[in-house]
Amino acid sequence: MVQTAFDESERRAWAGQADAYAASFAKLCAYPVPGLLDAVGVREGVRVLDVGTGTGTAAAAACERGAKVAAVDAEPAMVARAARAAPEADVRLAALPGLPFADDEFDAVVGNFVLNHVGRPREALTELRRVTRPGGRTAVTIWAVPPAPGQALLGRAVRAAGVTRPAHLPALAPEDDFLRTEEGFAALLVEAGLTGVVCETLTWDHRTTPEEWWSGPAAGVATIGQIVTSQSPAVVAEIKSHFESLCTEFAGPGGALVLPHAALVAHGRA
Repeated sequence: MVQTAFDESERRAWAGQADAYAASFAKLCAYPVPGLLDAVGVREGVRVLDVGTGTGTAAAAACERGAKVAAVDAEPAMVARAARAAPEADVRLAALPGLPFADDEFDAVVGNFVLNHVGRPREALTELRRVTRPGGRTAVTIWAVPPAPGQALLGRAVRAAGVTRPAHLPALAPEDDFLRTEEGFAALLVEAGLTGVVCETLTWDHRTTPEEWWSGPAAGVATIGQIVTSQSPAVVAEIKSHFESLCTEFAGPGGALVLPHAALVAHGRA
């Protein structure tokens, strides 16, 4: 399966980042998991595939419900962590849009924020539908655009330091992009052949600390981390200074950060 420049950049960005992700952004990304599993009817005996499992949060939660779980991720370190988190699951190394499963193999398929990290989202969704049995359900999440205030915090600090996206980090090709709105995301699922599509906005306050929240970009996690760590030490220090100043807008009790976030949750029937 031919990978786009965006896919190749994502593979490089996430290489070896499982532990840093687990210590920073993983708790944030775990929030939609119960709703995702509910949307596709995960319960005892249901055959479930978790695509882009990361540290295995959704896979482990599905196992706790008694489902028969398979999970994949494109990063070997994530696969290792997911296998430890969900030892009952069949966890494999695989990248969208080519999954190592037969047509119609699963009753339910979930992808928690995986579509943010693929170069051809439409092809990826079509692949998720392919491995979902007729009448089975697929549910996916992405971050909403424009981002919620808490989600925008790190980007604001980067921009305040005069930093722009480096040329070596390709954006999604225009023909592969889509509107990150309820209507735009729902349309993407319909294009992939899903029916009865529903898309809603999920909002929540993520509670963390300034140290934990900074640790992700400081380690190079995700696109924001790649932007930060590609700068000189002086510029990184300036970004951090702006970050610390902006954190005061989200200060909670006991030195915590309370960061409003918003994601789009969409599901449909194969």
